[in-house]
Amino acid sequence: MSMPTGTNAQPGEPHAADRHDLIRVHGARENNLKDVSIELPKRRLTVFTGVSGSGKSSLVFHTIAAESQRLINETYSAFVQGFMPTLARPEVDVLDGLTTAIIVDQQRMGADSRSTVGTVTDVNAMLRILFSRLGIPHIGPPGAYAFNVPSVRASGAITVERGAKKAVKATFSRTGGMCTRCEGRGTVSDIDLTQLYDDSKSLAEGAFTIPGWKSDSFWTVRVYAESGLLDPDKPIREFTEKEMQDFLHREPTKVKVEGVNLTYEGLIPKIQKSFLSKDKEALQPHIRAFVERAVTFTTCPECDGTRLSEGARSSKIKGISIADACAMQISDLAAWAGGLDEPSVAPLLASLRHTLDSFVEIGLGYLSLDRPSGTLSGGEGQRVKMIRHLGSSLTDTTYVFDEPTTGLHPHDIQRMNDLLLRLRDKGNTVLVVEHKPETIAIADHVVDLGPGAGAAGGTVCFEGTVEGLRAGGTVTGRHFDDRAALKESVRKPTGALEIRGATTHNLRDVDVDIPLGVLTVVTGVAGSGKSSLVHGSLPGQAGAAADGGVVSVGQEPIRGSRRSNPATYTGLLDPIRKAFAKANGVKPALFSANSEGACPTCNGVGVVYTDLAMMAGVATPCEDCEGKRFQAAVLDHHLGGRDISEVLAMSVTEAEEFFGSGEARTPAAHRILGRLADVGLGYLGLGQPLTTLSGGERQRLKLATHMAEKGGVYLLDEPTAGLHLADVEQLLGLLDRLVDSGKSVIVVEHHQAVMAHADWIIDLGPGAGHDGGRVVFQGTPADLVADRSTLTGQHLADYVGA
Repeated sequence: MSMPTGTNAQPGEPHAADRHDLIRVHGARENNLKDVSIELPKRRLTVFTGVSGSGKSSLVFHTIAAESQRLINETYSAFVQGFMPTLARPEVDVLDGLTTAIIVDQQRMGADSRSTVGTVTDVNAMLRILFSRLGIPHIGPPGAYAFNVPSVRASGAITVERGAKKAVKATFSRTGGMCTRCEGRGTVSDIDLTQLYDDSKSLAEGAFTIPGWKSDSFWTVRVYAESGLLDPDKPIREFTEKEMQDFLHREPTKVKVEGVNLTYEGLIPKIQKSFLSKDKEALQPHIRAFVERAVTFTTCPECDGTRLSEGARSSKIKGISIADACAMQISDLAAWAGGLDEPSVAPLLASLRHTLDSFVEIGLGYLSLDRPSGTLSGGEGQRVKMIRHLGSSLTDTTYVFDEPTTGLHPHDIQRMNDLLLRLRDKGNTVLVVEHKPETIAIADHVVDLGPGAGAAGGTVCFEGTVEGLRAGGTVTGRHFDDRAALKESVRKPTGALEIRGATTHNLRDVDVDIPLGVLTVVTGVAGSGKSSLVHGSLPGQAGAAADGGVVSVGQEPIRGSRRSNPATYTGLLDPIRKAFAKANGVKPALFSANSEGACPTCNGVGVVYTDLAMMAGVATPCEDCEGKRFQAAVLDHHLGGRDISEVLAMSVTEAEEFFGSGEARTPAAHRILGRLADVGLGYLGLGQPLTTLSGGERQRLKLATHMAEKGGVYLLDEPTAGLHLADVEQLLGLLDRLVDSGKSVIVVEHHQAVMAHADWIIDLGPGAGHDGGRVVFQGTPADLVADRSTLTGQHLADYVGA
């Protein structure tokens, strides 16, 4: 039998299998991409650059990585696919040469109150097994050391069906590690009842003051008022002892309200389930404000915040309990694990040591395993996700990173660059979306998108080497070697905020004066205590000392569905709706696609979704409204010659001109649009879904919204995150305008351009975790450069060429 020779290479020719060294993309049209066609080399490091909103994420994440994941999902059986998220095929003509994609993005890690650094990285699981084998005294299997596993005991009769049936008495018990007092949360809560209701009113008069509890709601107010257990017309303060017990503490009981079976439950357990079982950081702002008013959280007195039962805390290895191990700084825990020598658990110890060493290697050795995962910054969360890939034996894989240097001090960026190069050198394709020139400089291949953002972007402006980018004349190329200069003169402070004895997290009894009326930048390596100082110690001081209090703009992500857009998020739609309603003599609700004006066919979404079970659903533009989202009758109403759908299709710049003069003049809308233009979002469409915005655009949208708040002090946490080199200049101009208008601006930042532009710098360190927490320098940027005694000073001096 002859062998096929069609694919065999002739002498001197490459093997057929070696011809697939490119990822080919042709005709990509996802989001704002305009028929993009590129070829990316495999087993190389490719960096995607371009201004924020130019289409980088659309190409890398929503096209290349999304199609790779979709194709992998299709290899599973239809039964398994039914349990997996369904992914639609991206808008692209040809995608060829794809490999398995591993996405390491900046999505915040789960903010569940039971989720910690140890649980999300599986280190806790390894420690539990280790203590169940070596811990003295031995208290049980691994579950006995788990703070999420309660102890269970049961006894009773069971029927055994084997030959003749017979009842057998049986007992069952399982030892868990959960603290019974705090149920594994580490904190106990005390509820201020005066924040839940007004006891001078009856239920019928609207006694409840809980957000979202409306008088006509079956599930909340009416189940109390019409349960038959309470008198709805009697003021709460006049309830009998039994009524008060039923009102506040009654066990779940079935009741009928207007013939509907509902569950009645005491107010306190209901509030605990509704609000307190969720992580505070994950709640909506108005709900979080209510929880902070109504509930005081204190460290659990029984477990001292460790979340573990007394038995789990009593079992030790070389004098260290699992609670002690989880509270240690990870770099110290790695040293402790390295000193253990027990052949019976050698494979487990090797895996544990490798994971802990990976934490240290990636610059997260300052964390502890009991740190709640919801408190990690976007950059920290991304690096935690990287840990599981560092020792992977996989090759010929595509790793996709979203700004891996976010939240990193210049000192740490070199370490991150080394990790990216190591992944590439193992034979992997590494795709990185990045703005930092230090990371762009190590690329084998650069793809620059633009030339602008939004509708002005979506095309490939340059593709080639870093040297070619520098000479290419694109926005990125022109700004690549930009360096902000130190100011010739700095502003004089108008006062100071005194912080004394700050001890939040790793701060070591810090005393520092933060000047008012100037631009102050707080710097230091990741984990040195910057956020602890600014967010943990400052708000109370600033609120007391500053005119109008403090406006804090953190890194929390914007939450919003495909129905949310810049107009709804900023509150811009309210004055627009009122202006349309006044001009046409109708109700404002008609001009909301989420209310009365919505197209009945698509419910105001603009598209109709068809569910195809385990295959990706299909979204087709609504035939009735043609994607405009509104009823035809609503579009007959005009303001300044435009209907509501045409207004929402405008960019911020167009709308600012439209609402600034003439028949459509609306000062309230014009003010909001002016703030959006100030932060560089003039190109953004008013009706563009929030789900399509890039990270940098979301950050600036949030900043524009907070600028409306009345405050004397602005706290900004890494406002350059997701910003292109060209956009940083605009941000510096915005910060200057805030200070010149009489505000005090305090910025936590790693970007050297912001440091150089500051009036005053406070540098924390010298290291991270217990090696940080001290003020190592305070003064002007020029003094820091001249001093060069800190890591920040050395990098800033190199940056400004001093």
